[in-house]
Amino acid sequence: MDKLFLLDAYALIYRAYYAFIKNPRINSKGMNTSAVMGFVNTLNEILTKEHPTHIGVAFDHGKTFRDEAFPAYKAQREETPEDIRASVPVIKDIITAMNIPVLQADGFEADDVIGTLATKAGAAGIETYMLTPDKDYGQLVRDNVFIFRPRHGGGYETMGPKEVNEKYGLSSPEQVIDLLALMGDSADNFPGCPGVGPKTAAKLIGEFGSIDAMLANSSKIKGKLREHLPQGGRAVLYGSQARGDAGADSDWDVLVLLDKAQLEVTDYDNITYPLTVLGWDIGAVINPVMYTLKEWASNSITPFYKNVEHDGIVLV
Repeated sequence: MDKLFLLDAYALIYRAYYAFIKNPRINSKGMNTSAVMGFVNTLNEILTKEHPTHIGVAFDHGKTFRDEAFPAYKAQREETPEDIRASVPVIKDIITAMNIPVLQADGFEADDVIGTLATKAGAAGIETYMLTPDKDYGQLVRDNVFIFRPRHGGGYETMGPKEVNEKYGLSSPEQVIDLLALMGDSADNFPGCPGVGPKTAAKLIGEFGSIDAMLANSSKIKGKLREHLPQGGRAVLYGSQARGDAGADSDWDVLVLLDKAQLEVTDYDNITYPLTVLGWDIGAVINPVMYTLKEWASNSITPFYKNVEHDGIVLV
């Protein structure tokens, strides 16, 4: 069976360089060869122990569409060390001399190149291994597409769908996309959602399946509120759903504020009951609480008021 290895060059180069940071390898010409030696050792180990039928090494190449869409992308990172800059041409020369393809495309990262090739190769039935420590690659894993992840202290971990799902608490590797979107990624300077960490993100995805489904439920609640809320009214989502630490069985707590002197029985019939019914329809528990604006203002010294004002998300 064909066996393809795709190497994330810069991830491995940085890893090799910093592995020797306390005891750098310097050649007779004064050049720091830590990155070169570490990378070549890894490459040789793959060739001699894993025996791939096909192999390629992917490099980042220039600014990407991510930099245009999000100017702060990777902005926190320090400049590439000069020793690494000097090592890259040498590493490319070695790869070329070994008749191994150097894979790069203008305006794309190695992730994009490897992702495209791994998806196509996997679909063609080729057993494909992506050699990288980068968690972003989890979204690409399929039945015959794996992450081949370097372990701290030596050796490698092979991660297929089962391992990715278990590591992140997901039901499908494709959900890694939504997981990282919610929790953010400090390595790329992507903030994610405030207050949402890995556990909360996994819980939200477990409950709704995807960010799109989660937003769809939120949109349905907003739509129902707009349909029934009188002029001058407000609605605020509060509690765990607003804070981003909701569990799989957490309610949707909604505060409804009406601009009138006092509440009437018909307000409950016309506003809170339709929200409760909507919850039945979408498989969620919507828990509406209703006040007049004056009543709500009188609660300003209470912890409940302060928590809602601090964490609440205005729906309408």
